[in-house]
Amino acid sequence: MAGRGSKSAQQRTEAERARLHAARTSWHEGQVRRRTRDNAVAVIVGALVVAGAVASQVAYAQVNPPAPAPTPTVEQTDAPAPTESTTPLPTDLPTDAPAE
Repeated sequence: MAGRGSKSAQQRTEAERARLHAARTSWHEGQVRRRTRDNAVAVIVGALVVAGAVASQVAYAQVNPPAPAPTPTVEQTDAPAPTESTTPLPTDLPTDAPAE
């Protein structure tokens, strides 16, 4: 006769499976919580980086106003002015008059 509190092999196997299942379930829930926490931290840090970049650009624009637009100026050059062309014009130009 089996003693008080003794378990059969099947009961021991079922207990071991239940213990492993509980451990895996607990581990998985911990992983899900960690991923959620990591994602929240990443979103907050990313938002802070973007806000810092915008703030630094605004501060830079306030401290250093944009340079004035350059105005075109006409400068005298020493280059000679263009002169009339001295190349001869062709004499055989076509005319609109009918040929005789």
